[in-house]
Amino acid sequence: MSASHYSHRLAVQGDLPAIVAIYNSTIASRQVTADTEPVEVQSRQAWFDDHDPARRPLWVAERDGEIIGWLSYSNFYGRPAYAGTAELSVYIHEKARGLGLGRYFLEQAIAHAPQIKVHTLLGFVFGHNEPSLKLFEAFAFERWAHMPRVATLDGVERDLVILGKRVG
Repeated sequence: MSASHYSHRLAVQGDLPAIVAIYNSTIASRQVTADTEPVEVQSRQAWFDDHDPARRPLWVAERDGEIIGWLSYSNFYGRPAYAGTAELSVYIHEKARGLGLGRYFLEQAIAHAPQIKVHTLLGFVFGHNEPSLKLFEAFAFERWAHMPRVATLDGVERDLVILGKRVG
């Protein structure tokens, strides 16, 4: 399925279990998230509630009635001066990876950012997560920071790369 064949909608409360399931499915790879154990749906409720569609939307994509991925805009650093900066997170169901959904989400997020008064987008990606680094770099995100060995996953120290792009 090409990226042009995808669509998305705002997430609703009933989507939270599927969102969490997709998130949890990435933990074992030790490539995507710094969580090392699955999270509970109720532990993500405050995070879900923080996604105001007018400022920091949370989107889901579906195929055949099943959520296959999600994208969130999140506040960066939580101070008023950073209101124009948002972190993007993209999580794709394992059966939908490599099919262009990540590209679709980033394309849509970049285009939508000015509508929610965001001029700077960030991606926080582990240095060993080559697919995600390549995805962001394909959309002209630049490596703005390299934080060596700031995470430890299963006894292995990992780097964090912060990618950034000005969109407005």
